[in-house]
Amino acid sequence: MDGICFNIRHGALRGFAFAVALALPASLSAPVRADDSADAFAANFAGMAKAAPGFAAASHAVNLSSFTPPVEDQAADDGDDDAGQVIGSGVASYYGRKFNGRPTASGERFDMNALTAAHKTLPFGSKVRVTNPRNGKSVVVRINDRGPYSHGRLIDLSRAAASEIGIVGPGSGTVELALLDD
Repeated sequence: MDGICFNIRHGALRGFAFAVALALPASLSAPVRADDSADAFAANFAGMAKAAPGFAAASHAVNLSSFTPPVEDQAADDGDDDAGQVIGSGVASYYGRKFNGRPTASGERFDMNALTAAHKTLPFGSKVRVTNPRNGKSVVVRINDRGPYSHGRLIDLSRAAASEIGIVGPGSGTVELALLDD
C-alpha cells in the first residue's frame, strides 16, 4: 500500500515538473549578457512570443479603459423602459462579512451593506436589475467587482442585495439579470 501511495505522489510530482518545464519559454534558457543590444532584446522578445503558446505580444494588448464586453441581445421590446436589456439568467450567490472592507477589483472598498455586485465581464459602474423569479423580488445593483469565481455562478451579490431578493437563507438562487441604461 505504501508503494502505491509513493508512486502516485511521485507521478504527480513528475507531472507537475513537466508542466512547469512546458510553461517556461525557450528563450529563458539562454544566458543574458550585459552587452546585448536593444535589437537583440527585441529579437529575443519576438522569439518568446513564438515559443510560448498563448503569449500575447504587445500589439495585441487590450485597452481596458475603453473595452466594452459583448452583451447578448435578448431583450424583447415590450415598451417597458425600466426593464432594461435582459442579459441572462443563472445562479447568484452572495459575499459578506469575510470580505467587508477589503478592496474590490474596481479599487473601492467592499461594503456588504451596499447594493453592489461582482460580475465577470460587465463594466464597472454598470447598473443591473437582479430578479428572483421564485418570489418576484428584484434589486438594482452596481457592478464594482469581478467574479464570481465558483463554477456555474453568474453573479455575486453583496449581502444587502441578496437579502433584498431573499437568497441569504439558502446561500444562492436562480436569478434573472437585466442591464439598465444609466
